Amino acid sequence: MHRRAVLLSAVALAASGALAPAVTARADSASSANSVSSADPGPFGWSATDSWSERRDVQQYWTPRRMLAAQPLAAPAPRRDTRSDGATRGTPWAVRGASLTTTSTTTQGRPWAVAGVSGTTPPGGTDSRGTGTGTGMGTGTGGQGTGQGTGQGTGSRQGSGNGNGNLRARVPNSPGARWVDGGGVVRTVGRVFFTTAQGRNASCSGTAVTSANQSVVMTAGHCVKLNGTAHRNWVFVPGFDNGRRPFGTWVATRLLTTQQWNAREDINFDVAAAVVAPLQGRTLTGVVGGQGVAFNQPRGRQTYAFGFPAADPFDGSKLIFCSGRTFDDTVMTGDQGLRCSMTGGSSGGPWFLGFDESTGLGWLNSVNSFTYNFAPNFMFGPFFGDEAMAVYQAAQNTNAL
Repeated sequence: MHRRAVLLSAVALAASGALAPAVTARADSASSANSVSSADPGPFGWSATDSWSERRDVQQYWTPRRMLAAQPLAAPAPRRDTRSDGATRGTPWAVRGASLTTTSTTTQGRPWAVAGVSGTTPPGGTDSRGTGTGTGMGTGTGGQGTGQGTGQGTGSRQGSGNGNGNLRARVPNSPGARWVDGGGVVRTVGRVFFTTAQGRNASCSGTAVTSANQSVVMTAGHCVKLNGTAHRNWVFVPGFDNGRRPFGTWVATRLLTTQQWNAREDINFDVAAAVVAPLQGRTLTGVVGGQGVAFNQPRGRQTYAFGFPAADPFDGSKLIFCSGRTFDDTVMTGDQGLRCSMTGGSSGGPWFLGFDESTGLGWLNSVNSFTYNFAPNFMFGPFFGDEAMAVYQAAQNTNAL
């Protein structure tokens, strides 16, 4: 049987701390050579808007009516001739995020840190948003439950610990439900809107992440460029809620993706970042906070995925989440899979490791990318290796203006 897959962000599914050195973006236009080595981690970037007047025009373009009318659109399936060895796996690296949603420093739990990872709070260390010790991957105590793991912290959500110190959620495996628990995730995750080369308005999802310029949104590659052409009128709306824009509309000044996605739309490298301009003199993460990021992490871990699916049975109005343990794709890609029924419009939404339900914080470690049409209840996301890390590093060191 011929197997096909469809991209999610713009796809209607019929079946459903010091930071590491920056890597400079390699190009200044939205075209590239056809031959790019999969071992080349360098990102590819281009200008989204060049002036204040352009940003004003884009912001004014996105009226509430246009946002609510934005629809997923058809996208090509991953092609067998673009199969590659997958992402380059290098040294684990992560950096903590920061949220503005909790003012108390005594009730907010401490997300876990992977032993041996640089650029984040070392295991056994402390930080200003909570206290803890440990060498493993646990938050230990979780509200009214206790754990016997190697991690310790505090949390407000009722839960129970296990032998590894992980917080066990009330719903540890969710295939798709509305997120109602608040926390940093409701501010940092949002909808992405753009206009395609064909003039159609469409939507994806994205995440504000901690960064040197406080202006980076991580999303999927096909949410910035598809069928060889970059999208335009690109904006990020954090905390989108049924048409409401509580934290404003943030206009992209620069878009970046992997060389592999730019050159041949290799699904293994479906990763992108946007740098957004300040709004009323304030930076993005200065307003909404930022999630952590992590690269080259172990596979097969408990993961939370979020997004704003807009294709039936969803309508893009609410934040939806899935949770469970990831598995390796054995069909066509080197991606990871997760049981999840989110549909078109959720592409680019975050996959978090070490997600703390009591704070809504974690480490972004992949994004919603695609689902196979013969298995619509399973989501797949790219492995965040050296190529994805290079995109993030280039974005966080880019001037937001």
